Amino acid sequence: MQFQPAVRTVAGELERVFSQLLRHDVKITAAGRTDAGVHATGQVVSWKTRTAFPFERFALAANALLPPDVSIRDVAVTNEDFSARFSAVERAYVYAIYNAPARSALLARHAFHVWLPIDVGAFERASSALVGEHDFRSFCGVLPESGRTVRSVRELTARTCGNLLRVEIRADGFLHRMVRTIVGTLLECGIGRRDPSAISGILDAKDRRAAGITAPPHGLYLAGVRYSDGFDSFSEPPITR
Repeated sequence: MQFQPAVRTVAGELERVFSQLLRHDVKITAAGRTDAGVHATGQVVSWKTRTAFPFERFALAANALLPPDVSIRDVAVTNEDFSARFSAVERAYVYAIYNAPARSALLARHAFHVWLPIDVGAFERASSALVGEHDFRSFCGVLPESGRTVRSVRELTARTCGNLLRVEIRADGFLHRMVRTIVGTLLECGIGRRDPSAISGILDAKDRRAAGITAPPHGLYLAGVRYSDGFDSFSEPPITR
């Protein structure tokens, strides 16, 4: 999530409304950047202000001014050195897959439609190789400026609810399009295009060309961010409840 002057963005809408309420220019810091089309139910943002405001009513006031597709759940005053991005110790993403022969018009913007049957057992066997600390360069779209591509995946689960396959991944940090590339590669294992045992080799290759497709953005949700004080903003996406 980032501000782009020529395009309407979540960050731009938040900064516009916060600046209006606080009567000074506001620049926010988000816990995670989301590509166009990606959703967020547990995003956290921080900003600084010296304006006196009844912050227990800030969410209500902001929601009255925000467009219908952006809303705030809660607001809290924190210490001055808190950063939504740099103070985070874990992020959680949920990816929603609609697995059925026919697409759903109602879910078209909220889940990735896969018409081929998915072998969830194969999907899960493949995913187990990704849990732990690994170099995820093969699952990275654009390399970070630091060049460091080692991340620690703490949890990667898949469960079905009717025609929906819900994938959740928690890690200390994520690379560019890492979750979408992981999901796309695991889907290839689930529909029989790759053997689940291939994941270890993909990690060892350290080459994006070794991994599978990048799953589309509209099935992805930034569902939560956890901090060292125990606060976790996790909120289950409505589609997977």
